[in-house]
Amino acid sequence: MMSKMDLNIDGETVTVDCNPDMPLLWVLRDRLGKVGTRFGCGAGLCGACTVHFDGQAVRSCQLPVGSVGDARIVTVEHLENSEIGRALQEAWLEEDVVQCGYCQSGQLMSASSLLASTPSPDDQVIDAAMAGNLCRCATYVRIRAAIRSAARKLGGE
Repeated sequence: MMSKMDLNIDGETVTVDCNPDMPLLWVLRDRLGKVGTRFGCGAGLCGACTVHFDGQAVRSCQLPVGSVGDARIVTVEHLENSEIGRALQEAWLEEDVVQCGYCQSGQLMSASSLLASTPSPDDQVIDAAMAGNLCRCATYVRIRAAIRSAARKLGGE
């Protein structure tokens, strides 16, 4: 059953016509062309599809679009519009985090949610917050270093 829904995506209201049971991931990618949010496992286990749902990092592959309502959804395409996002992107480059890059949009979204709630995380807090984001290239040490660097730049450390 198709249904028209108004969604708040990256600060704009967009109307989509789709089945309310469709995962938000596929609405973002296939209906709205926001392909920075990646499909990884489809089971909410890898974190590649992470977006912000009213500021919280969530797995969009497990979130039916019909349950989004008027929540604010932020994708990696909008990350540079925040001070935290810009600091993370800069730190990611400085720490040479990316290898294949497939998981990085989800990593950045989880990291920005972490820094928004915990401006000065220690390694244990970083590891706990990022545990649900898998990186096949195993750049975890560089990811942690980039998060700490961004926190310093933002005045958190």
